Amino acid sequence: MPEFPREFETERLLIRMPEPDIAADVHAAIHETWDDLHEWMDWARERPSLKQCRQYLRDARAKFLAREDLPLHLLLKGAGTYVGGSGLHRIDWTVPKFEIGYWVRARFARQGYVTEAVRGITAFAFDVLGAQRVEIRCDVNNVRSAAVPRRLGFAHEATLLNDRRHPGTGAVSDTLLFAKVRPAGPVRTSHDYSA
Repeated sequence: MPEFPREFETERLLIRMPEPDIAADVHAAIHETWDDLHEWMDWARERPSLKQCRQYLRDARAKFLAREDLPLHLLLKGAGTYVGGSGLHRIDWTVPKFEIGYWVRARFARQGYVTEAVRGITAFAFDVLGAQRVEIRCDVNNVRSAAVPRRLGFAHEATLLNDRRHPGTGAVSDTLLFAKVRPAGPVRTSHDYSA
């Protein structure tokens, strides 16, 4: 599996591999943002306990180190406050291709943190991981989530009909599929990947 940094920075964020030492902050963020998470995220079926958050972070760190999944923490630079979660998922190293997922803590919503994070993670995927393709999927009714790939120039490639169950209602729902493919030149912006 390829070697690459466990963290990198964008203008306002430190984006890093999960660490169990911030389980209490992650737990608080999930509970603070529960209504939105439960509405849209498949994993947000039941409110997790602090113990469950800690175990999830241990497992997420192990998967990151094994290169099976690349979950990422979004932290405020300097302060270390947990802003939200993201990552590169559904990995196919033979291409390579990835899917970016994301959520933001309620108090940091509508401040551009998700767009900043996804821009940085996309560049990291292309520049450092050699991605040929990066995807973003979201529920057809999740307007705020769908705005992120549109803002960042991802192409809307498909609407997958009856693709999933809506986490909040259980109704069958459609999925929007956005993608960006490897550009001719480097994607790299001002990110420092030497961490």
